[in-house]
Amino acid sequence: MKWITALVISLLAFPSWAEQAKTIKDLEVHYSALNSTFLTPQIAKNYKLKRNGYTAILNISILDRSKAGKPATEATINATSKNLVGNSRKLAFNEIKEGDAIYYIAEFPITNEENITFDINIDAGTKGAGTIKFNQKFYVEE
Repeated sequence: MKWITALVISLLAFPSWAEQAKTIKDLEVHYSALNSTFLTPQIAKNYKLKRNGYTAILNISILDRSKAGKPATEATINATSKNLVGNSRKLAFNEIKEGDAIYYIAEFPITNEENITFDINIDAGTKGAGTIKFNQKFYVEE
């Protein structure tokens, strides 16, 4: 099973974690955050991701809108997550290439009913650079 297929199925099954997108110059940035238990055990194993109720993932993919077919493109991504009490964490991304697709995945710990604000800086050089900010509430699964 391919990573994108598993992620799309997860997102369709749980609309509160639906993928979001933002245009930054020539970039189409897709981003989603979800509890790692939504991944199948095989997907988690294949990509060396933690799969438990206290871990979530942030998935980012970037497409080049200036080219036919909007191919995936590489970028530098820096992001932080901050909860309501102000605890901030720098997120570390792993780049995953699967065929023509490129995904940037960061894992982070969560607690039940935790609201997290994400500040994501994308830099793809002349193709575009910008910031995405969003909030999401997470639930622990045991």
